[in-house]
Formats: sequence, C-alpha cells, structure tokens
Amino acid sequence: MARIRPRLEAFAAGMLGGLARSDQRAKGELYVRGLLLDGKRKSMQPM
Repeated sequence: MARIRPRLEAFAAGMLGGLARSDQRAKGELYVRGLLLDGKRKSMQPM
C-alpha cells in the first residue's frame, strides 16, 4: 500500500475534490483505501 499511496492520494483528491467539507474528503480517501485492502467486510465501520 505504501508504494501506491501517492497515486491513491492523487486519485482521491481528483475524485473527492468537489466535496465542500475536508472531513468528507478525508473519510472518502479512507474508504477508497479500505476497499483496496484485503478483507471480507467492506463497510466503513470495519475499515
């Protein structure tokens, strides 16, 4: 994950840049990163 983190952050910034609140952008990036990780459950709470 560390290897692709800069690309992921750039992607998330472009995708989530239209959101008005910074907390929404931060949670959105966390959610996208969680989707890419291993694991069966892909809802926000376990991520």
